[in-house]
Amino acid sequence: MILETKKAILNSGDFLPANEVAKLPGVSAVNPTLQPNKWKRDQDIFAIRQGREDYFPLYALNPDDHRPRKQMAEILRIFGDAKDGWGLAFWFAARNSFLDDERRPQDVLAVDPDRVIVAAKDEMAGVQHG
Repeated sequence: MILETKKAILNSGDFLPANEVAKLPGVSAVNPTLQPNKWKRDQDIFAIRQGREDYFPLYALNPDDHRPRKQMAEILRIFGDAKDGWGLAFWFAARNSFLDDERRPQDVLAVDPDRVIVAAKDEMAGVQHG
């Protein structure tokens, strides 16, 4: 079931490899993987690993300048080492009880990022106290 979920996430169109991210307007294409990997290293965004390639979530990028949404760094800080890239991808893609069980964090991030931050805190409170 995990393999099917991973495949669905990769095929959703919500993730792009670093060299494709570099082609977006406002992102440097001089060294195609440099900018996305710097964002990942600085913990401004996360990536999922498939084979030898990192894939970055489009929903984590601001559509105006294709840079990571500023709230992503806080969300990643909240999760810390509790979730790896795939764990984060699963969390963002799943319907969330804190978001009324009807919405996914990745869908809410663009319209109400602060609510996603609170949902992340709620998730971690459940992990710590559950």
